[in-house]
Amino acid sequence: MLETLISSKTRIKLMVKFFLNSQSRAYLRSLEAEFGESTNAIRLELNRFEKAGMLYSEKEGNRKYFQANTQHPLFGEVQKIMRKYAGIDQIIERVILKLGSLEKVYLEGKWAKGIESLVIDLILVGNHIDRNYLTELLVKAEGILEKQIRYVLFEEGKEKAYLQAKKEKPLLIWHQ
Repeated sequence: MLETLISSKTRIKLMVKFFLNSQSRAYLRSLEAEFGESTNAIRLELNRFEKAGMLYSEKEGNRKYFQANTQHPLFGEVQKIMRKYAGIDQIIERVILKLGSLEKVYLEGKWAKGIESLVIDLILVGNHIDRNYLTELLVKAEGILEKQIRYVLFEEGKEKAYLQAKKEKPLLIWHQ
């Protein structure tokens, strides 16, 4: 769907990378390896985003790191679009809000890093969650999103050790 509005696949990849998780930082060569695209195509798009003020950059040694400008007036709207593109809005609407005792939801894996994937990995935190009902809701969401959803469920307070053991910090996408 987004591909019909934005013809540049590189631009879409950069939007997912930087606007889905505003903490994502990257430099040109790392993006080349991650996206499997030429540095010229990536550089052009990075320069456009930076010129528009949507990304900012900072030099560290001989590398120029880019990150989303969360102060940009359109940041929140672009992030919402990226969440819709990833299907996170559907998960929140169709699953999270129907499980009343859910406290927090984290996104991990590729999507949390801003990399597109057919699998959405979630960490769910809450008490007295009916696993059968949760599975039923997730199956419905998978059908709509055309993506697989994997999850780990913790009772409140018991997720801390799991989160601390993670190399990549999961992205908190919802909390009560």
